Amino acid sequence: MAHLFLVKDIAFQAGLSTATVDRVLNGRPGVRRQTEMRVKAAIAELEKQQAGAIGSGRMLAIDIVMETPQRFSDAVRAAFEAEMATFLPGIFRCRFHFAEVMKPAELVQLLDRIRLRGTHGIVLKAPDVAEVAAAVARADAAGIPVVTLVTDLPNSARIAYAGADNRAAGETAAYLIGEFLGAGGGKVLVTLSSGRFRGEEEREIGFRRVIRARYPEIGITEISEGHGTDTATGTLAAAALAADPAINAVYSIGGGNRAVLAAFDAAKRPVRVFVAHDLDADNRALLAARRIGFVLHHDLKTDARSAFRAIMSRATALPRAVTPSLSSVEIVTPYNMPAAD
Repeated sequence: MAHLFLVKDIAFQAGLSTATVDRVLNGRPGVRRQTEMRVKAAIAELEKQQAGAIGSGRMLAIDIVMETPQRFSDAVRAAFEAEMATFLPGIFRCRFHFAEVMKPAELVQLLDRIRLRGTHGIVLKAPDVAEVAAAVARADAAGIPVVTLVTDLPNSARIAYAGADNRAAGETAAYLIGEFLGAGGGKVLVTLSSGRFRGEEEREIGFRRVIRARYPEIGITEISEGHGTDTATGTLAAAALAADPAINAVYSIGGGNRAVLAAFDAAKRPVRVFVAHDLDADNRALLAARRIGFVLHHDLKTDARSAFRAIMSRATALPRAVTPSLSSVEIVTPYNMPAAD
């Protein structure tokens, strides 16, 4: 298997041991096909990163670490790769570490591995829990800047947050649903991937505040811990619908929207208004098909640019640190959906 990279780099990219990678590269027996494919994918990713890093200026290798459903990690990867190709004078190389579900201990172990291996910076989407904050503190003490993405860790040693104002996004969702349902009211199914994420909690707080203040005739039922995956989220949504015949609207904070709609279809229940987040591939298709009414979207490329600038300001010792501004939230309907990149 031809390549130009160190075994340790391939192993780190693939999430495998150097011994396992060495067996694959040298064609030794006892290697599963799945493992071989992971090594090939890691080499392909390194080749793509190397091609994007050719040019003048200093190269900064950073690590993007996210616990998130694949449909969102795909959108984030595309955004960072697009910005990486155009960001000058600095040249960034991104290593991506994505998982749909990670236990806090697994996430901490990954962050500590990155710290010990070395990196110019970490971009992190992670739960706001004490052990993750402690891992961020260790990275910062080692001189590694950490930027939080989409969901913040405000009580940690992160140097910046790149993302939208989540509380304002939740308030916007409440306004859309409240005005749509009107005086007739109803009940909104609010879906979270997990209560451990600060960004989702802030969206929910903003949503509940406006509903309570302006639309008291509208009730709220919450489901959580589906992690944005279709199977778990669909099961939770079906149980909520079976328990409450008044639910007639959805505010999807945590994703799994196809599964939520399938639960309504199976129960033969209408959805009067459905507000979701992020223009990923699933939501684009659902919006175009009029299955959902509104998507609250913010430009992930703006977030990537903010993260790059914050890390560059630390790496190049600029006299004044760069503080990213919050990315703006756009209300997208089937009639103003921007073209996919």
